Amino acid sequence: MKIGFIGGGNMGGAIIGGIVSSGIYKACDISVVDLFKENVEKLISKYKIKDGINNKEIAVNSDILFLAVKPNVIDEVILEVKDYISDDCIVVSIAAGKSIDSLSSFFGEKVKIVRVMPNTPALVGEGMAAICKNDNVSDDEIQKISEIFNCFGKAEVVPEKMMDIVTAVSGSSPAFVYMFIEAMADAAVLGGMPRTQAYKFAAQTVLGSAKMVLDTGMHPGELKDMVCSPSGTTIEAVAELEKLGMRTAVIEAVRVCEAKSKSMGLKK
Repeated sequence: MKIGFIGGGNMGGAIIGGIVSSGIYKACDISVVDLFKENVEKLISKYKIKDGINNKEIAVNSDILFLAVKPNVIDEVILEVKDYISDDCIVVSIAAGKSIDSLSSFFGEKVKIVRVMPNTPALVGEGMAAICKNDNVSDDEIQKISEIFNCFGKAEVVPEKMMDIVTAVSGSSPAFVYMFIEAMADAAVLGGMPRTQAYKFAAQTVLGSAKMVLDTGMHPGELKDMVCSPSGTTIEAVAELEKLGMRTAVIEAVRVCEAKSKSMGLKK
């Protein structure tokens, strides 16, 4: 199985790193091309993968072809490679807002297309990816793609109609979480804690709290209640967050993010 990457930036590199680290495919079977040669050289040096030479060359030789490029250039890339991929090649796009229909309009109806929305925590092996496919992709083939994304986090197959909300709730939301961590750390510094220590306390608490949700299967509200003692410090803070509209702010942020994703999908 030959795997090619057009695009070797942060996300492309994270996927390559996950594949190589897991051992599900050999490094020598992975190739990458990128406009920035330093990205290619870095990935070759780190993971011992191959230089794909150019877009057309990598398209010809790939059984799975990752289009790990930005939405504003993916149409141009597709037009360059569409006549060079085999009928059996699975094309995987990670371009936000680009629907399967939009991709098919450039590739043609017979191409096997998988659309994925990953997120940046993939860079540290804790990504969350949503995956959908067109009718040309078999169940076995979508399982292969799922296995790749499960190498550096978790992956779920979803209907494409969910991709806009996925973009908001996992693709973009790490930025919201970073803002929360930064605000927590600012408050800690205000209380006298050194900045470096403040970030560590805040970030580890977010990490541990998220793990509690995933590992216990308990409702987040139930876990919150476990921390809130009667007349205690935590419930006092929770009441203040409710008064200031924390839930509403988060819900509205996710809502406008979803709307923006939908509007991007309407653009040709």
